[in-house]
Amino acid sequence: MMNAIARKVTRFFQARNKNIWWGLVCGILVLLLVGSPVRSQQPNPQPASLVVATRAIPPFVFDDQGQLSGFSIDLWRSVAKEIGTEFKFVEYPTVADLLSSVESGKANAGIAAISITAERQQKFDFSLPMFNGGLQILVRNPKLNSGSAPNILSLFFSVTLLQVIGLALLLMVIAAHIIWLFERHHPEAMIPKSYFPGIFKACWWAAATLATQADEMPKGVISRVLAIIWMFIGVLFVAYFTAAATTSLTVQQLQADINSLEDLRGRLVATTTGSTAATYLKENRISILEVPKIEQAYEALESKKADAVVFDAPVLLYYAANQGQGKVEVVGSIFREENYGIVLPNNSPYRKPINSALLKLKENGTYQLLYDKWFSVK
Repeated sequence: MMNAIARKVTRFFQARNKNIWWGLVCGILVLLLVGSPVRSQQPNPQPASLVVATRAIPPFVFDDQGQLSGFSIDLWRSVAKEIGTEFKFVEYPTVADLLSSVESGKANAGIAAISITAERQQKFDFSLPMFNGGLQILVRNPKLNSGSAPNILSLFFSVTLLQVIGLALLLMVIAAHIIWLFERHHPEAMIPKSYFPGIFKACWWAAATLATQADEMPKGVISRVLAIIWMFIGVLFVAYFTAAATTSLTVQQLQADINSLEDLRGRLVATTTGSTAATYLKENRISILEVPKIEQAYEALESKKADAVVFDAPVLLYYAANQGQGKVEVVGSIFREENYGIVLPNNSPYRKPINSALLKLKENGTYQLLYDKWFSVK
């Protein structure tokens, strides 16, 4: 009797344990099924407002007393609207400062006219290309250098001419003393016997002979031989001076003839510090004048401190058609194609939504409208 009761109690607890285990397993499954969708629907955490670094670089970014506009500004506003985020712009003076702010985490993104390069991609993430551009050359308007007076004035103050004049003065002083020494004792000498004013007369004769304009000749035999030699020296000097002047004027004329990268060799080219243009020119061993802002490069060109400016083609074209109209012109073709993108910190969670937004803006025609607004010829 007791054994039967014990068996019934054992079966009861075994059945109850099975029910408990089945309950636990079902409960865990329900939690997993319910909890997973909830977690998957939670959005990635985003800051309340993105900090977007930029810099003034017309026509991509204009700064009118703190009011920003331009192609890049309008494009970012459209991107931000697509991804549904608030933002604020922070302006930096140079592209190096802009990139530094993104790398250090002070900014969540950067947009202006930022070239996508292999070197930069080692430190940053970039969006899909937002603009296709490249490098081009800006020079002074050749018509402004067509006058002859500036060329001649620059010739008179050139190092070559000063060297020629110095050599001529030295030779005239030597020739004057030699003629005075051999001519002063002749009874019919054209030069007084005393040193003063005899040496002044001899110097005048030497200068006139050098210029092939002497009106009298020495009387002594040795003096006449020396005079003939001095005449030949004068002919050679005139020929040398003519050749030097012609060469200098030719070089000045050629300096206005810049149409390609090869024409920049031996010239001083202005561009901005830290730009892809500066890197490219250094790689090609072209002398450069680096300045913080592109406006300073324009000033260097127009004040003849530089022979050309190399920078992003859209920027140069805009300046030549507006503030620089009539003063400068863009020459040659684009010799280094570049793509501009939105720069982001490495592993940025915003890269994918920004790329999706850019693709959507191109597909729905918004991108083309912005492009036409800022780059169409009017």
